[in-house]
Amino acid sequence: MNDTSQNRLDRRFAALKSAGRTGLIPFVTAGDPAPELTVPVMHALVAAGADVIELGMPFSDPMADGPVIQHASERALAHGVTVQRVLQWVRAFRDTDADTPVVLMGYLNPVEIMGEKDFAHAAAQAGVDGVLLVDCPVEEDETVAPLRAAGLKRILLTAPTTAQERLDRACELAEGFLYYVSFAGVTGAGRLAVDTMADRVAGIRRRSQAPVAVGFGVRDAGSARAIAAFADAVVIGSALVERLDGAGDATEAAARVQSFLAPIRAALER
Repeated sequence: MNDTSQNRLDRRFAALKSAGRTGLIPFVTAGDPAPELTVPVMHALVAAGADVIELGMPFSDPMADGPVIQHASERALAHGVTVQRVLQWVRAFRDTDADTPVVLMGYLNPVEIMGEKDFAHAAAQAGVDGVLLVDCPVEEDETVAPLRAAGLKRILLTAPTTAQERLDRACELAEGFLYYVSFAGVTGAGRLAVDTMADRVAGIRRRSQAPVAVGFGVRDAGSARAIAAFADAVVIGSALVERLDGAGDATEAAARVQSFLAPIRAALER
């Protein structure tokens, strides 16, 4: 592991802050719509304006995800996608992109099966920059201590329902960025209480040194622009995964990425 892999997230968010820009973090499921399209899609995301890539590790019981990402995980698993293959794709992406941060999003079970230390070492060597484990609460931080030991950022989640004590702890431990879930529910729902969210995020930003990215329920340029008024970055997942479903080859997938992300990127520049 080298210094580039250790600090990509910090450098990217520092550059965004210096330029006065809001980051765009698209999520895609590794192996969907087809395994051979994963690396081309990652490059297409960067070409369309992604500042950070959030790459989903398919899991059989994605409890925080709505139907769109659940089905994407099912399709990827049916194609034999494993954590090891996901890391191979990150390594292949790094062959021609040494700068764009990559965050893996998933669940604790596959990491435990591989072994926390082995996973952390392999992820760092592949060029992963951060890991978000949805079902590993901040109270269990020691469980994933090997991630930090390997130089990976542990991305933490908070939500409108997060208890004050847990929120305080998350703000204290946050690194890379803090992912604020816009509402209590699963990915892909379409309800955003922007005013309430703005107050909550402002409070978190005052107490945490890490940037705050907002996701869940962001579906288009309008919702992304509304969130950009108060967040450091916008995460968009289900709507993009839905758009990619059925893409037949790399050219078609790239065209779908571009047509979907271009207006969102433009909205964030206003």
